[in-house]
Amino acid sequence: MSTSFNHVYPVIWQDNHVLLIDQTRLPNEFDLVQISRSDDMAIAIKEMIVRGAPAIGVAAAYGMYLGAREIETSDRDLFLHQLEAVADKLRATRPTAVNLFWAIERMLRVARQTVGQVDYLKQTLLETAEAIQLEDLQTCQAIGDHGLAALPKTPHRLRLLTHCNAGALATAGYGTALGVVRSAWREERLERLYADETRPRLQGARLTAWECVQEQIPITLITDSMAAHCMKQGMVDAVVVGADRIAANGDTANKVGTYGLAIVAQAHGIPFFVAAPLSTVDFQLTDGSQIPIEERDGREISHVGDTLICPTEVEFYNPAFDVTPARLISAMITEHGAIAPDQLVQYRDRQVV
Repeated sequence: MSTSFNHVYPVIWQDNHVLLIDQTRLPNEFDLVQISRSDDMAIAIKEMIVRGAPAIGVAAAYGMYLGAREIETSDRDLFLHQLEAVADKLRATRPTAVNLFWAIERMLRVARQTVGQVDYLKQTLLETAEAIQLEDLQTCQAIGDHGLAALPKTPHRLRLLTHCNAGALATAGYGTALGVVRSAWREERLERLYADETRPRLQGARLTAWECVQEQIPITLITDSMAAHCMKQGMVDAVVVGADRIAANGDTANKVGTYGLAIVAQAHGIPFFVAAPLSTVDFQLTDGSQIPIEERDGREISHVGDTLICPTEVEFYNPAFDVTPARLISAMITEHGAIAPDQLVQYRDRQVV
């Protein structure tokens, strides 16, 4: 059994540019996309070359630095004004993932509060982006280890179920939900991971399965509609998913299909965990009704690859996320441990800003 982590990093700073794993090409091709301009980073986020809330945050932080590097002025006030324009372009890419906005605001705050010439501000912004990336990696490793304590104790090794991809590819590395899986595998507590394929973009089939294969973690791929059957058959001990935005009361936005999965888990008496860093909690939102839900092109539903799978005359509704009420969530697994959803507000002051 392999218990090592192969260090998949979706965002890499190297030689004055960013390298992104092109997640639209996995698992058939492993390609790196070189990003040297802020506008190109915005496109990469929008087109899901990089995706997953924490990874988007890291990418956006580097996008802010790339935009700062492009600003040609030594006037501090003008620099900060133009940096706000860079932030606006990056904010417009993905409306639901709160880590995007959190990282942008952190970069702006550092720029405003740093004393010195514009060149020094630019260097400080690069160092801040690198810090955000390192912090996220360390946070995910902590989430994984805290998840071990939260998972149910069973007489057999655990059978876990996840939805979408909340692994190394969705973070700075290691993962949130898949970080819990990795830690369970490392400690020989995991028998098997079941992964929903996650229609319509198939992140479970393409990305979660790919990550697990790289590390020889036993994984069984199922369609989204098979989860209830698997639970009824006693094949699942717990569900662990990630999050793109969490309201102060614990309501959680994650990839569409998560809400239904939580309902089914509750019906079968199976614990349902959300693994996410505190940076994913939007304490300005009182509940999930205030979370903006991104709607995407209907082609994601009408086509698999280049193949049309439905009549051209039909209409489409394609929300990328849904919101799971806090009452369906057993615990939030964070870098500070497993937290009851209604206790999240007590950790507001521990959120890195």
